[in-house]
Amino acid sequence: MKIGNVKLKNNLILAPMAGVTDLPFRLMATAEGCGLVVSEMVSARGLIMGGAKTRALLSIGDDEKPLSVQLFGAEPDSMAEAAAIVEESGADIIDINMGCPVKKVVGPGAGSALLKDLKKIEAIVGSVKKRITLPLTIKIRSGWDNSSIVVREVLNVAESAGVDAIALHPRTKAQAFGGKADWSLIGLLKEKASIPVIGNGDIRSPEDVRRMVDETRCDGVMIGRGAMGNPWIFRESALYLKNWHYDKPSFHEKKAKVLLHLSLVIEKYGTVRGLRLFRKHLAWYSRGIKGAAGFRRIINQSLSLEEVKDLIEKFFSCEGSSCTDADYSEEGPGMAMAS
Repeated sequence: MKIGNVKLKNNLILAPMAGVTDLPFRLMATAEGCGLVVSEMVSARGLIMGGAKTRALLSIGDDEKPLSVQLFGAEPDSMAEAAAIVEESGADIIDINMGCPVKKVVGPGAGSALLKDLKKIEAIVGSVKKRITLPLTIKIRSGWDNSSIVVREVLNVAESAGVDAIALHPRTKAQAFGGKADWSLIGLLKEKASIPVIGNGDIRSPEDVRRMVDETRCDGVMIGRGAMGNPWIFRESALYLKNWHYDKPSFHEKKAKVLLHLSLVIEKYGTVRGLRLFRKHLAWYSRGIKGAAGFRRIINQSLSLEEVKDLIEKFFSCEGSSCTDADYSEEGPGMAMAS
């Protein structure tokens, strides 16, 4: 798959997710076979103002190429200026967010609010294209609500303005993350498009990836929430698309990968902040495993790095059979380790 002049090793893409797709997580996804990783949403205004937190989102690793940085904003000039900054940072692709339904993004007119103003979309894309040489993509939802589905209209504007690929999450802004993604809209977009179409929404397994490709004929599949605590979904999906078979990682492999992810987080954020940020990842990694509820109770306490490592070693050595919530109760070994 190619986006502009950037060739991907496969058609599997990590969706941008605020608070999730930071550098450590992107490195994990890349190592697990993801064809393209996308940053957290970056505020164009924050980037221009030089905010330290916003600038930190542009941290790029040598081992995560190719990388797309996603910008959000509502003003053509500021989006263009921010895009130029992103290009200088070493990104390979720039993406414009036109789908986020969150109030603080939509309120100022960015994210999915842009779907109500095709002229503004045209102005933003045109301004950005004039300032960069990198490929430009957009990520959209199907519309503001069910009475304003605008996928074809946005596609027409995007193609005329020189967008290199379009990703569609076929839910409306009004749906947020509820209901079901309407994959038929991805198929409709693919029928009409002369640029690559990337499908997104309700991907939880390699089987879902295959089904989306078969049903919609989309060029690429973007995986978001299905990758949380499950970065190996990219390796599994690549294998399943190729030969209809994949093997899930063993508990031993999972343990090694979780510990690697932890080390990357600590390296970037330091021990105290890193442990706090990693709690959510441990909650996701432990989903569906026997004893997970007790494990989550323990990790949400103030533990040292060594205690967290010991808990991970113990939990992922149970191989899904011998661990119970009692092992992580107040009387169990997990609590004794934490005290």
